[in-house]
Amino acid sequence: MSAVYLRFNARRTAGLQRAPLLERLLARADSAAREPDWRSAAFSLVSAAQALPAIAAVAQFADLGSVDCASVFLATPVHYVAAMSSVQLPADGLLELQPQEARALAEDFNRLWGDAGASMMAGPGGALYCGFDEPVRAQSSDPQRVAGKDIGEFLPTGADAPRLRLLMSEIEMWLFEHSVNRMRAARGAVPISGLWLWGGGAVLAQLPSLAGWTAGEDALFRAFPACTHYPRGAGSGVVVLEQTPGSESWPEAQARWLRPALAELGAGRIEELRLSAGERCYSLSAGWRWRFWRRPSAWWESFDDDA
Repeated sequence: MSAVYLRFNARRTAGLQRAPLLERLLARADSAAREPDWRSAAFSLVSAAQALPAIAAVAQFADLGSVDCASVFLATPVHYVAAMSSVQLPADGLLELQPQEARALAEDFNRLWGDAGASMMAGPGGALYCGFDEPVRAQSSDPQRVAGKDIGEFLPTGADAPRLRLLMSEIEMWLFEHSVNRMRAARGAVPISGLWLWGGGAVLAQLPSLAGWTAGEDALFRAFPACTHYPRGAGSGVVVLEQTPGSESWPEAQARWLRPALAELGAGRIEELRLSAGERCYSLSAGWRWRFWRRPSAWWESFDDDA
């Protein structure tokens, strides 16, 4: 089946407006389903009959090519907030590093942990990857899922989870008064509390091949050549948008990606349009227009139970 998977940011902030077109689509969708592993579902539409590899391995290979380690994890910089009895990752707690900050952290990490079977690699754009000399069997959540919540229920699980949790705790102490944080403070940037290790798995010798197209920004999908505008008649694709419906930037994203996808659906060039945010996905076929009796509601009401 040819389909387009459109993923957008549904995290609510003050001042968001309604999004009439999106709201009509959500109200008239054929079906809705909970989809915690949205990347796997999206990847299945555009992959050449391959299972989803480790997200960190795809991102690392695209950034740095083949490396001499067994496992690799994304090391996303985060800023935690301590509550009375818990530690939370606030909604705005996912941080970005300047390339020189990432390089400085990687060099210092390798000086301290290089003999312990772990290494840090900095991508040219500021991404960090944590490599291990031996396979590490542990799973941890995408930090986007953790944002706004207590981190306790999202910490790594699996056979080697204790090693990963210990390293994450040691990294927090290492960063407490790190020179990179002093530089960030000098320019008014939020300090880095820790590195969230996630998306891990065996390293790759090559990128998986795709049968479809991708667009937008994401740790996984930006590893592949991305379209800048909707490729008419190109079949199945995945679009990952940073924009939130109702924001100032939403009309441009809607014009560039959502309306062309609807046109492809109406013309029969794709069979399905999927609208995804949080842990929920709505599916539409060409018959969505005939469900005119369904009354739309504020778009965020369709995703409130994913908060």
